[in-house]
Amino acid sequence: MLVYSGNKKKFIEDVGANAIESIILTEFERKLLKRPSKNEVLSWKNSMQYMFKILIDPDIPHDSGVSIEYVLPLTSKRIDFILTGKDEKKRETAVIIELKQWSEVKKTSKDGIVRTFLAGGERETSHPSYQAWTYAALIEDYNETVRQEDIRIMPCAYLHNLISDSAINDPFYIAHTSKAPIFISKDAKKLADFLKKYVRYGDSDNIMYRIEHGRIKPSKGLADSLVSMLSGNQEFLMIDDQKLVYEAAIDLAHKANKGRKQVLIVEGGPGTGKSVVAINLLVELTKREMNAQYVSKNAAPRAVFAAKLTGTMTKTKINNMFKGSGSYIGAETNFFDALIVDEAHRLNEKSGLYGNQGEHQIKEIINASKLSVFFIDEKQRVTLNDIGSLEEIEYWSSKLGANVSRMELKSQFRCNGSDGYLAWLDSSLQIRDTANTTLDNIDYDFKVFDSPIVLRDEIFRKNAINNKARLVAGYCWKWASKKDKNAMDIQIPEYGFEAQWNLTNDGSLWIISPESVREIGCIHTCQGLEVDYIGVIIGPDLVVRNGKIITDAGKRDGRDKTIRGYKKLLKENPEDAARVVDDIVKNTYRTLMTRGQKGCYLFCTDRETNEHFSKLIDQARQVKEITLEEKYPGLNLNILPAKDVRPYINSVPVYNLKIAAGDFSEYQASGDFDWVELPEHIRMSDGYFVAQVLGESMNRRIPNGSWCLFKADPGGSREGKIVLVQHRDIQDVEQGGHYTVKEYHSDKAYTEDGGWRHSRIILRPKTSALGYKDIPLTEDQAIDLRVIGEYVSILS
Repeated sequence: MLVYSGNKKKFIEDVGANAIESIILTEFERKLLKRPSKNEVLSWKNSMQYMFKILIDPDIPHDSGVSIEYVLPLTSKRIDFILTGKDEKKRETAVIIELKQWSEVKKTSKDGIVRTFLAGGERETSHPSYQAWTYAALIEDYNETVRQEDIRIMPCAYLHNLISDSAINDPFYIAHTSKAPIFISKDAKKLADFLKKYVRYGDSDNIMYRIEHGRIKPSKGLADSLVSMLSGNQEFLMIDDQKLVYEAAIDLAHKANKGRKQVLIVEGGPGTGKSVVAINLLVELTKREMNAQYVSKNAAPRAVFAAKLTGTMTKTKINNMFKGSGSYIGAETNFFDALIVDEAHRLNEKSGLYGNQGEHQIKEIINASKLSVFFIDEKQRVTLNDIGSLEEIEYWSSKLGANVSRMELKSQFRCNGSDGYLAWLDSSLQIRDTANTTLDNIDYDFKVFDSPIVLRDEIFRKNAINNKARLVAGYCWKWASKKDKNAMDIQIPEYGFEAQWNLTNDGSLWIISPESVREIGCIHTCQGLEVDYIGVIIGPDLVVRNGKIITDAGKRDGRDKTIRGYKKLLKENPEDAARVVDDIVKNTYRTLMTRGQKGCYLFCTDRETNEHFSKLIDQARQVKEITLEEKYPGLNLNILPAKDVRPYINSVPVYNLKIAAGDFSEYQASGDFDWVELPEHIRMSDGYFVAQVLGESMNRRIPNGSWCLFKADPGGSREGKIVLVQHRDIQDVEQGGHYTVKEYHSDKAYTEDGGWRHSRIILRPKTSALGYKDIPLTEDQAIDLRVIGEYVSILS
């Protein structure tokens, strides 16, 4: 998302009219649905005046692009200023400029960290060069348009109030300043020269628009990247507060080895990167030959991590790296250099199967290690036995003579980087009042379904893409399949819906086992983990009556350990019991509804509750079932139920190109398509897909309305072949959007080195109808042509 967009000429006019900060403020509130602080508005006013002085250089093209406050993909972080255009070789370039108001900076001993005056005091923060180059790297890593179209990203930082660069440009930071140069107050001309080097010509091709609307590569999963990380590879760039926490923990580990016991408490909500920082710390401290372990109460993350690592290291080594929170009963004081506790809010007082071993898990962990790092989110406490809290950790730290440090992770990396979705969710579940009462302008795929059958089918469809979609539910149904393998646990008879709990077959590995998509998970097997899309069934333990959410732990299964003891508590202290149980039920659904990186799909068993959530979102997000006949008119092939799909073994995708009006890659990634069986005489092959050809432009070969088989672009010569293509300059009214099916021809020009290039591409109709003409594409236009597939045959 982009707050301000224009060209240099418009920017100069807006600043000259003293209107720039009010324009940015208006767009900021409209697009991001929140109010910036007064200091941020003041920084816009000041910094834009300095950028005005840089950009008035007549050699910086008047039609170069200016973008302000660009929200990084899959995060909640924003880039201050971007200038776009072309360099002397006509290569498209975006220059990132990190702007700072700082007038004084101090060096630290931590990599990529400096000290400066922030928020009323001197604090540690990321070095501006580190910020700028990691922002650039994130764009290059996640934005496929940048990679495929070879758009160069050049980062730098401008500290326009800073007089001395002795600290900010200290050789200690050379690894970062070499990637993103620093410019201070006296360097205005140097910055202008830097910009002119990379933006010699204007932005005639809407570079920033293409970046903003470019396809975002699926974000990395921590579990999938674990093997590479433990091999020493940098899989996740830690930005801003993540970097601060990471470097602080490394520093405290060394301090603890030389003297007083240390405890670091790190608060962070869902998706702020707690587990990513935890694993990065485990890797780095182990590399530094420290005795470090990753600790969690919940077995699911440890089981998933162990499964991913199996075959890359011995089982003993895996078990020594990942431990349960009850592993430190009777441990020798300070035996470990560092214990890194993930999901610390889930810690219990006692350990063991029957909760009767040890004294106190927090005490035992702090006692056993020189450094204890607790990653915690008190809003994710989901059982009566969860005692992990700031108060408890600080109490035991004091008792054991440990020095306590507290930090916070705020940057959002899950839920498409949307802080707005999390705030809306808190408001909707009536956990806290927030300003986000709607999902307007929130880039997260949240939908409410009228049927659990349709919800499950959509999860099956999403899962067929990459095995990263799952169904979860509140624990409101008995675990009948534990004793009877054929019994169905979750039953919603009015919809003919039934399913088993995941614990029967896959246990803690449910979230990665390919066949487990047919089962339903619960809080115990998904907390601390994530998928791309999560489907959530809210049971009768949470209902809405006249707009008010009412929770009832009595509707949970009687054997649910999360609320064991609540009846006794209800008798002893009814008011306190009601509050605690209300928090547990709401926190459970809040946690379940934040497991999806890209989307959350919801169904509530109570009709009034489902209608309530439907009314909270815009009509576009309310899912109404459409028939396959409406979606694929005229198709007479068998479309498989999502649960039966085995991609490219028993079926191939069928696409509706009218629906795929935008980018084809985004349409594929969305999973908004079905899988169809091919006739018996056609052998399945990877890359095959079915699509409808509309119109009369190819009627000599393909009748109007035919459903045809295509093969994803196999490469090689396409001369004379019929192809399905996409190009932003094509507007095919019959086929829809930027797609067309035509016969491919090209003219080649040979180069001096013996090679060749396309000098022109012609897309030719093969028709008996009048009014159809060739579509010629020049050499420059041909760069943006994408061949989606090669025609194979007519199917129906």
